[in-house]
Amino acid sequence: MGDQAVVEPESKPELKRAIGPKLLLFFVVGDILGTGIYALTGDVAARIGGALWVPFLAAFVVAFLTAFSYLELVGKYPGAGGAALFTHKAFGVQFLTFMVTFTVMSSGVTSAASAAKAFGDTYLKQFATLPLWLVAFVFVVGLALINFRGVGESVKANVVLTFIELGGLMIIIVAGLWAIGSGQGDASRLVEVDTSDTGVLLSITAATSLAFFAMVGFEDSVNMAEETKDPVKIFPRAMLVGMGIAAAVYVLVAIVSSMLVPARELAAAKSGALLHVLQVSAPGFPLQLFGAIGLLAVINSALINMLMASRLLYGMANERILPNFFGTVHPTRRTPWVSILFTSVIAYILVISVDLSVLGGTTALLLLAVFTLVNVAVLVLRKDKVEHRHFRAPTWAPILGIGLCGFLATPLSGRPASQFLIAGILLGIGVLLWFVNYLVVGRINFNPEHVGKE
Repeated sequence: MGDQAVVEPESKPELKRAIGPKLLLFFVVGDILGTGIYALTGDVAARIGGALWVPFLAAFVVAFLTAFSYLELVGKYPGAGGAALFTHKAFGVQFLTFMVTFTVMSSGVTSAASAAKAFGDTYLKQFATLPLWLVAFVFVVGLALINFRGVGESVKANVVLTFIELGGLMIIIVAGLWAIGSGQGDASRLVEVDTSDTGVLLSITAATSLAFFAMVGFEDSVNMAEETKDPVKIFPRAMLVGMGIAAAVYVLVAIVSSMLVPARELAAAKSGALLHVLQVSAPGFPLQLFGAIGLLAVINSALINMLMASRLLYGMANERILPNFFGTVHPTRRTPWVSILFTSVIAYILVISVDLSVLGGTTALLLLAVFTLVNVAVLVLRKDKVEHRHFRAPTWAPILGIGLCGFLATPLSGRPASQFLIAGILLGIGVLLWFVNYLVVGRINFNPEHVGKE
C-alpha cells in the first residue's frame, strides 16, 4: 500500500459571471430537450398505452421535486459544483463521493449511447440505410475526434441548438393540433392504460421510470452557477420556468401523438414514433427535414454527454482517485485523450449490444440514484448555516423526492433487470478502478469541487 496522499487545491481565478436570466433559461430548456423525447416516445407508449402524457407529467413532478433540492444547495454553495460536491459536503465519505461522480459519468456514457442508437436506427435512415455497427463506429469516433480537438462549450451556441430542437417538437405539436382540429384523432385514447401484463399503477410507474430519461439534463445547469450573474436570485426562477416549459412541450407532444396514432403503432415504430406521428398529421411534410432536426438533437445531446463523461474521468484521475493514465493530456491539443478513448470504447460497446430502451432506462436509473442522495443531502446540510440569504426548499419537497426517486430506482417500479445489469457492470468498473488505484497509490483525500475542471 502507498502512503496516504493529500491533494491540495490549487488557487484558480474565478470564472466570469456572464450568464443572465434569459441565457440561463435557454440553457435549462436546451439541456432537457433532446434524445429522450425524440427517441423514446414509442418505447414509453409500449409500457403505458394511450395515456402517454401521464408518465411524462409524472417524470416532470419527480424532477421538479429534486430541482428544489438543487436550488437550495446552489443557493448555499454558488460555486460550480454538482451532486458529488453536495454529497461530499453532507457525508464526507470519499468512496461515496467517488461513486456518485462515477455514476454521473456513467450516465453520460449511456445517454450518449442512447443518442447514437437513435441516430443510426431512426434519423439517419431518412437519408441512408447502413449497418448499425458501422454507423455507431463513425458516430462515436466522430464525437471522440471533436472531443479530442477541444470543444469550448458556448451557451450562446446552445441557444441556437435549443431553437432547432424546440422547432422540431413544435412542428409535431402544431401539425398535430391542426390535424385534430380538422377532425382527426381519438381523445378516448388519452385515458387508456395498458394493463395486459400488469396493473394500472405498475404500468404508470414502469413507463415513468423510462420517461424520466426525457427530463434529465436540468442538473447540468448547476455547473453554470459560477458563471451566472447573481445565481442566488435568478437560478430558482430560470430552472423552474425552464423545466415547466420543457414539460409542457413534452406533454403536448405526448397528447397529439396518442390522439393521432394508436399506442400499438407508436410502440411498433419505436424510436421513429414521432416520424410516424408527422406522417399521419401532415402527410405532405418532408420527413427528411424532421430527420435532419432529429439528427442535430441527438448529436448535440451525445456530444454534451461525452464531453462531460471524459472530463469527469480526467478530473478524477487528476485528483488521483483513479489511475493517473486517465489524466493523460495530449501535448498539442491539450485534451484528455485517454479518458476520451476509454469513454468512447464503452459507448460503442453499449450501442452495438444494448437496446435503446434499456440504455435510456439505465441512464434514468443511474441519475435517480444520484437524485435520491441529493435529496437526502439537502436535509442533512440544513445544519450547515451560511451567512448569505438563499433559496430554501419546502421540507416536504426533498422528503417526497427521496421517496419517489428511490422508488423509481428499484425493481418495484417495474424497471427491468437488464437496466440493473448494465448499471451494475458500469459501476463495477468504477469500483475495480478505485481498488486498483488504492493498491498503487493508497488512500487519497480529494476535493470534488475540482473534479471535471481542466
